Amino acid sequence: MEKLIIHGGNPLFGTVNISGSKNASLPILAATLLTRGECIIRRVPDVSDTNYMLQILQNLGADVERASGTVVVKCEKLKSHVAPYDLVRKMRASVCVMGPLLARHNRCDVSLPGGCVIGDRPIDLHLKGFEGLGAEATVEGGNIHLKARYGLQGGEVNMSGKYGTTVLGTDNVLMAAAIAKGTTVIKGAACEPEVVDLADFLNSMGAKITGAGTATITVEGVTELSGTEHVVIPDRIEAGTFMVAGALASESALKVNRINPKHLELITKVLRESGYQVDETADSLTVHRNPNGTGANIVTSPYPGFPTDMQAQMCALFATTEGESVVKDTIFPQRFMHLSEMKRMGADFEFDEGTAVIRGVEQLSGAPVMASDLRASAALVLAGLNAKGSTDIHRVYHIDRGYEGIDEKFRNIGARIDRVRE
Repeated sequence: MEKLIIHGGNPLFGTVNISGSKNASLPILAATLLTRGECIIRRVPDVSDTNYMLQILQNLGADVERASGTVVVKCEKLKSHVAPYDLVRKMRASVCVMGPLLARHNRCDVSLPGGCVIGDRPIDLHLKGFEGLGAEATVEGGNIHLKARYGLQGGEVNMSGKYGTTVLGTDNVLMAAAIAKGTTVIKGAACEPEVVDLADFLNSMGAKITGAGTATITVEGVTELSGTEHVVIPDRIEAGTFMVAGALASESALKVNRINPKHLELITKVLRESGYQVDETADSLTVHRNPNGTGANIVTSPYPGFPTDMQAQMCALFATTEGESVVKDTIFPQRFMHLSEMKRMGADFEFDEGTAVIRGVEQLSGAPVMASDLRASAALVLAGLNAKGSTDIHRVYHIDRGYEGIDEKFRNIGARIDRVRE
């Protein structure tokens, strides 16, 4: 097991290049199972989650090649309808193989997934969507069993639930509906850019999908899909993380390059309201440090609202920002385990029922801390960069799930970070 040692106080400077989106890559990789043709996917980040997905594809019969961010997948024959527990348990997004397996085999067996411990993330909406396409779903012995006795049939499904819509659920139904018979209308669909990227990928394979990026997506089923080439969109959460780093710890400014600024509008808006200058070009944002920045109030919500995947990083920023900030997470109310770790560094927080009240302190102090999930890990790195002394972050495997070479990227812009074995 490894840990990161962050030596605080070194100002950041220069330019950081953002990788392809982890959250877009995973369903796109799963969607390659829908065709017997060759799919070439570029800008796939080299993170543990994509590595696990490629192992799952190989286990199911796909031929996979990977080199320098490009993945080539060809799955002429699916040899199994079962996604194995020993791989699925490592990553929640592994459930997005259900749609392709069900579409090609009319049945699939998938173990209930693993991933970060950030609260209850049920897959009932996935199953509801498949049932709307004519599948029968049962859960037994930790496994999900799906069967479409007469094949998948288009229909109207609603992906809205208690806490809003579901991105992976929308992805799953989208993939299954692409080669189902008839027309499917997905109501309450997730609007995230990652869903749009999947729809663009499927359309390039010959699917007929309209409305992606809105709450209603229409899918006209086709008999088969072909191979294709696709470039994955930039990772907006990695970009947002480095935007916060620029506001928090840059010498004067930090340029975040190879991004889509439209995907980052709410993050940009909050930073500007807090007093930080953000300059924008077609594919970059430059964030200027402001020692007199002020706090803000944030409420997370599905896209185009403020992303839940950025609330931990904003907590790290507000920890040393003058005044009081309020951060409320309506999607994962329990996703605040980073607070107790930052308290060990001297942060001043109060937390109750999904809402954190943050009173900025003048200085954090380095301390041993433990990462509990992917985005909490990033928040602890940010806090450590701005702390006095050294911060040891244990369980760094969490951050390797979704950030490609994060320690190397930070070192390239001036940070002192060591990765060592414990």
